[in-house]
Amino acid sequence: MSAAYPDLMKPIDITLEDSSGLKLWFPVNPSEISIRRDRSYETFQIVNLGEVDFPHGERIKEISFSSFFPAVSDLSYCRYEDIPNPQLMMNQINTWMSDRQPLRLMVMPSEVNVLVIISSHNSTFKPNEPGDVYFDLTFRTWRDYQIRTLAELGGGGAHTESRPDLKPVPKTYTVQPGDSLWAIAKLNLGTGSRWREIYELNSDAIGPNSDLIYPGQELVMPA
Repeated sequence: MSAAYPDLMKPIDITLEDSSGLKLWFPVNPSEISIRRDRSYETFQIVNLGEVDFPHGERIKEISFSSFFPAVSDLSYCRYEDIPNPQLMMNQINTWMSDRQPLRLMVMPSEVNVLVIISSHNSTFKPNEPGDVYFDLTFRTWRDYQIRTLAELGGGGAHTESRPDLKPVPKTYTVQPGDSLWAIAKLNLGTGSRWREIYELNSDAIGPNSDLIYPGQELVMPA
């Protein structure tokens, strides 16, 4: 199995985070996550050959999944106990979709760690399950780009305006239920292998056993 996909015997955690650090940890994992990849083509008519396709590269990926926000936590299917209010989460997703700003989508322990925008969001309410909100989400991967003015394109200068870094590494991190130093490093630093840097900065607070961290503990993060 490709390293891009998680070990199916291990539970996964799906999070969505904006550039301000506001993060949504989906409480109920979907039954599946769909990732669609296409290649872009341009078709030309060539005499004596007919249509010929010229590939331009990979199209923007689409990632989609369906799940629900339960009104009451049940640890038989919820990833954690203190789950968010379903309607507040729907409102936040709608706000993110309207803002059209890129978000960080992570699926741990897989290597899915990409910037996305929400392209589609549908919600469903079931009369026999009051308070629960079911949803379908589709994301499109975000591609950074540079903007140049017409004057610059005409030789008026080589200055380019690039988009700023969307997710600066936080100065501190509050430990959540189920966290480990490896998971915290993966979420905030992009790779779990940097867990030792976090431990070395917080060894006095954590103690000799790097596995003994607890919810609510404040950790200093490396730059």
